[in-house]
Amino acid sequence: MRIATFNVNSITARLPRLLAWLESSGTDVVCIQETKCSAEQFPYEELRALGYESAVNATGRWNGVALISKVGLEDVVTGLPGGPDYEGVQEPRAISATCGGVRVWSVYVPNGREVEHDHYGYKLDWFRALSAAVAEDAAGERPFAVLGDFNVAPTDEDVYDPAVFEGLTHVTPAERAALEALRAAGLSDVFPRALKYDRPYTFWDYRMLAFPKNRGMRIDLVYGNEAFTKAVTDSYVDREERKGKGASDHAPVVVDLEV
Repeated sequence: MRIATFNVNSITARLPRLLAWLESSGTDVVCIQETKCSAEQFPYEELRALGYESAVNATGRWNGVALISKVGLEDVVTGLPGGPDYEGVQEPRAISATCGGVRVWSVYVPNGREVEHDHYGYKLDWFRALSAAVAEDAAGERPFAVLGDFNVAPTDEDVYDPAVFEGLTHVTPAERAALEALRAAGLSDVFPRALKYDRPYTFWDYRMLAFPKNRGMRIDLVYGNEAFTKAVTDSYVDREERKGKGASDHAPVVVDLEV
C-alpha cells in the first residue's frame, strides 16, 4: 500500500496537478490538508473517476482536510475529539478513517502565528487534544498513523538555518515537546529520504527563491505506531511535485507499506 500526505494549498487551484500526480504516483491513500473549500465544493466526482472515495472535513476558504482512498474508507471520524475551539469555532483540521486495514488521520495543525499570539496557545491545546485522541489507536496492534502538516520542525536539522527561525513559531521547545508527547503515546517519526538532496524538506516559501535555493523546512510528518513502522518499506519526499507552475508550497511525503 502507498500512503501519502500532501498539503495542497487549495484543492481547487491544485486539482489538475493533483489528478496528474495521483495517476503517475500510484498512491492508494492520500491525506490532504488545506483544501480551502467547503465540503460541497470538494471535487468528489473528479477523484471518483480515478477510483478514489473521499471523506472531507471542510467548511470554507480556510483550512480543511480530507482523506481519499482506493482501498476503502471505513469508520470515518470527522474532527478532533475533545479538540479546542478557536474564537468559538471548531476548525476543520482533522479527519480519520480505516483504509485497507490501516487506520489513518489527516491533520492540519494550527500554525501558531506568533509566540505571543492566542493562536500559539490554541496550537499547543490542539496538540494536547491530539495526543489524547490517538493514544488508544497508537497502543493497538493495527497499523496506525497520523499524517499531515504539523507546522513544527522536529529538530534544528529540519530547517535550513536555525538562526533564521530563532524566537519564531514552528521551532519552539513547547511545540517540539508536543511532538515528544505523540512519541510518548506510542508513535514514531517515519523519516523520509530526501531523494538527491541532503535534507528532506517538505515546505518551501513561495518568496525569495526559497525552493531553488532549498531554503525549506520539514513540517509535513508521518507518525506511526509500531505495527505501522514495521510495515514501512520506503518513504520519501516527492520533491518533483513542488516544481513548476501552479505547484503547492508543500511537497507530498510518500510512505510504502507491506500490509
